[in-house]
Amino acid sequence: MTITFRLFAALAFLAIAFTARAEDPLTITGPLNQGGLLIGHLPPGSKLKANGADVPLAASGAFAIGLARDAGPKLLLTAKLPDGQSLVRDLAIARHEWQIERIDGLPEGKVTEFSAADIAAIKDEQAKIADSRSHVRDADSFVGGFAWPTHGRISGVFGSQRILNGQPRAAHLGLDIATAEGSTIVAAADGIVRLVGPGLFFNGNVVVLDHGLGLTTIYAHMSRIDVREGQAVRKGEVIGAVGKTGRVTGPHLHFGVNLRGVGVDPAQVLGDQNAPTTPPAL
Repeated sequence: MTITFRLFAALAFLAIAFTARAEDPLTITGPLNQGGLLIGHLPPGSKLKANGADVPLAASGAFAIGLARDAGPKLLLTAKLPDGQSLVRDLAIARHEWQIERIDGLPEGKVTEFSAADIAAIKDEQAKIADSRSHVRDADSFVGGFAWPTHGRISGVFGSQRILNGQPRAAHLGLDIATAEGSTIVAAADGIVRLVGPGLFFNGNVVVLDHGLGLTTIYAHMSRIDVREGQAVRKGEVIGAVGKTGRVTGPHLHFGVNLRGVGVDPAQVLGDQNAPTTPPAL
């Protein structure tokens, strides 16, 4: 297996991309570092484990592996091919030093002073999002790559430790893109709408899309939602508009990528914000 190094300029750190030899039945591409998303392929009908856990494969043989913010230091892949052949890949996961972000000026009712009704709303929100991410559908639309859902100034990055109104909080597991309220939001890849959540406590107006094998994207703080649950959408199709609903200090899109419960870095998935995108087929 050859190793290709490339620089993610927006994040200013080195990502390691793996590709296999053409004759190798196991192929993997993507940054082999904390927060990375690996996309691979095996002969259809193969079985795959990552660090001992089963990895679902699409009928096409495609698979995806998410590397969490604190993943590492090793990724051990063991594959069993339909012809009985066994493959092993022992890969090192590069570490990343995550940022610290301080956000002040948030309403205290969205940070510390939660009422009983607020706590119930938060639990309901968490349950809805978890349920929307629970589907492991036989589809591989993620193989075609992801389009930027909107364009603007990056106001928050994945993996950063959040200090909200001076209070330490959990790491930020998304990418915040600040732009004018009402700016168009498009689907990052082909998918099925799993959640339309208006007025959620933290995330405001939310859409979750299912791209197959448990890989989902979330679009939060929207001012307008243009899709319905169960709807099929195409990469680049308009799904709503940027807003400032939920726990925010200004209009922006919070965009997240999650694979079977593991949040991965959207900036590594999306690539260069200025790269041209292909409009959806009519």
